Amino acid sequence: MLYSALVTTNPLYNAFLAAGYIALIVTIMTSFVDKTDGPERGILVPLTVLSLFVLSAATMAYLFFYQPVMLYLEGKQKEAVNLFLKTVGVFACIVVVLLAVLFFSSSGL
Repeated sequence: MLYSALVTTNPLYNAFLAAGYIALIVTIMTSFVDKTDGPERGILVPLTVLSLFVLSAATMAYLFFYQPVMLYLEGKQKEAVNLFLKTVGVFACIVVVLLAVLFFSSSGL
């Protein structure tokens, strides 16, 4: 059920899912920042960061590429390219808004 809920040809939905995933990861990571004053954790920190990077790359690949590739393989090349470009475009707009908020905000939220 969750799988079918995430497979969409709506670029707004795809881009906002990607932004939401990033916000969730940042929220989780920043909640642990104050707790890093403890003893050195050796290999656990780099292992965790690299694992998170791989998980994030796989999640973004799914959100940005899966449905366009499926459309392309069905012979709908134009629709596939349109979906991909629109998803990237909407996500770029989200990033621009976040950069503007960061740039014009004195606190940096």
